[in-house]
Amino acid sequence: MKVPLLDLKPQYFSLKKELDEAVLSVAESQYFILGPEVEKMEKEFCNYLGCKHAIGVSSGTDALLLALMAIEIKPGDEVIVPTYSFFATAGVVSRLNATPVLTDIDPVTFNINPDDVKKKITSKTKAIIPVHLYGQSAEMEPLMKIAKEKNIFIIICNNLRFFL
Repeated sequence: MKVPLLDLKPQYFSLKKELDEAVLSVAESQYFILGPEVEKMEKEFCNYLGCKHAIGVSSGTDALLLALMAIEIKPGDEVIVPTYSFFATAGVVSRLNATPVLTDIDPVTFNINPDDVKKKITSKTKAIIPVHLYGQSAEMEPLMKIAKEKNIFIIICNNLRFFL
């Protein structure tokens, strides 16, 4: 029996009309990179999030990479990531020749465990990436407290947003 890694068909069919119209609009405009649709999306994200700037990128992987580059992660730096996440979470850290530090997850939510995060911080730790999964947010209050005490960045990510 073949089990698909990820079946997005139900999600697609629930939004089919809107998605098909959007794809057709882009195909007709021939703006496959940047262009008015991306600019519109960036403005809508700014309005939704209440921020000054939003940058559309090609994937969540690129968004994570851009966030790490913005805080100048470099070789020798450490970034704390959950053990249970899409491989890009640790992969982008490695791509910058930094070290992904894997932390345990909470067995109920499958999100990063703040107690283990605290144990894994060293003088080389520059950031934490607490991925939110399955509609459940990671425990942000203790993570924010840890980050503030240790003066390290938190890159918050879920399916749509990456923040510094």
